[in-house]
Amino acid sequence: MSVSIAKWTLDEYHQMIEAGILDDRRVELLRGEIIEMPPEGEPHAFDSNEAFKYLLKVLDGLADVRADKPITLPNQSEPEPDLAIVQDLGREYRSHHPYPENIFWVIEYSNSSLSKDLESKRKIYAEVGIREYWVVNLKKSELIVFRDPQNGDYSSETKFTTGTIAPFAFPETEISIDRVLNS
Repeated sequence: MSVSIAKWTLDEYHQMIEAGILDDRRVELLRGEIIEMPPEGEPHAFDSNEAFKYLLKVLDGLADVRADKPITLPNQSEPEPDLAIVQDLGREYRSHHPYPENIFWVIEYSNSSLSKDLESKRKIYAEVGIREYWVVNLKKSELIVFRDPQNGDYSSETKFTTGTIAPFAFPETEISIDRVLNS
């Protein structure tokens, strides 16, 4: 006997949210599957919040920095990345979450979710053409930067522990790796 997994569309997922079915649950939709998100430990919560405040200052006037908010992707996914750097569309986000064309890059802080972030989420983001995806490996205090999505995956992967990085979207802006890592 084989096991079938019920897949959900974005519309069905939104209906569940509106009906309150998913209240009090930390979940996200990944490729049509509702996935529980692990609770954030102290380092995860602290580091992602400090990076959020830092990026708000560095990217002021260039982009909107959203923390723990959904993004809507056409591959039946609505993840809630720790940080999403998106176009500042103001009130337009009252009617929809950022779409791939609105997203400059996404950052995930990972400890217990590291394998999911490095494997399935990496491919989900690459499939829809998000140009840049950063994973902060809390276990090793390193920043892993994925760039150049091609054929459903990123063709470039670079690891950093110090220095600065200029995101694709804002090549004139240098971002401190130490501040992203909070080391």
